Amino acid sequence: MHLMIPFASALDPHFEGALRELDLPHLSRLLGLLTPAGHVGDADETTLLPPHERFIARQRGVMDDRPPTAAWRVRAAGQEPGDAAWALLTPVHFAVGTDGVTAMGPQTLDLTADESRAFFEMLSLALFPSAEGWRTAWLSTGEWAIAHDELNGLEAASVDRVLNRGVETWYPQSRRLRTLLNEVQMLLHDHPLNQAREARRLRPLNAAWISGCGRDRGGALPADLQVEDGLRIPMLTGDLYAWGEAWKALDAGPIGQAFTAAQSGGAVSLTLSGERRARTWTRRPASGWQRLKERFAPPNVAVATALEDL
Repeated sequence: MHLMIPFASALDPHFEGALRELDLPHLSRLLGLLTPAGHVGDADETTLLPPHERFIARQRGVMDDRPPTAAWRVRAAGQEPGDAAWALLTPVHFAVGTDGVTAMGPQTLDLTADESRAFFEMLSLALFPSAEGWRTAWLSTGEWAIAHDELNGLEAASVDRVLNRGVETWYPQSRRLRTLLNEVQMLLHDHPLNQAREARRLRPLNAAWISGCGRDRGGALPADLQVEDGLRIPMLTGDLYAWGEAWKALDAGPIGQAFTAAQSGGAVSLTLSGERRARTWTRRPASGWQRLKERFAPPNVAVATALEDL
């Protein structure tokens, strides 16, 4: 069993403080049974690819920092990516403030599936026509995909770097991607679909973020890898309370199961990811006597201290 948890820590002092106050007994005890086995990342929170995406790419055998995330999502949605160069298109709201423009994710828009499809169909007809070599795929209410040869290899920041942050830092260097982003914004501005939303006092869908460009490559994820992303939405929406509650649910559920397996001598690995690194711990060899001792007096590790360099 290899349990992987993205967004386990953050540089935001409020989240750091909350982590120190959380009671996560299973995680504390599990870390006491495991030993550090390596990390992925370079202690730099400004890289375009966050550590959890880099870790998952490595698990698929893709060792560079331009994994074809969109193609993988298309396949996961039950569609065949083929040899097309895909990119993710994430519907967002750009909120203009005194300090700049902040990207707010699809979960803040309260889009219905019908609305999402209508917006995507409108954009597809105007910007991504099949007659010009485009392919499109509606993956979910908050995630779409587009494909064209010109998207292959283009570098773009992961949407997980951008949401709930100022977009200026992450705007792509690629002129083609910048043009597409601007064209999407122009089409959405004051569109009847948004006028209807604003009449219902809902945020307009006034932009979309493009990321994960490339052709499908790499293998399947290891069968024993279990990715738990319950911390993602609370982190990306800045919901400190929900993040803490999600941590507690993970501790009572998957982490507790991993602790039980490790305590019984099972092969258990744990990978936790923050903004700078993804760090892995594994079960160290233990004799039957050691396992018995651990069962009645399990060693504990201070969670906040273990995760402070993530």
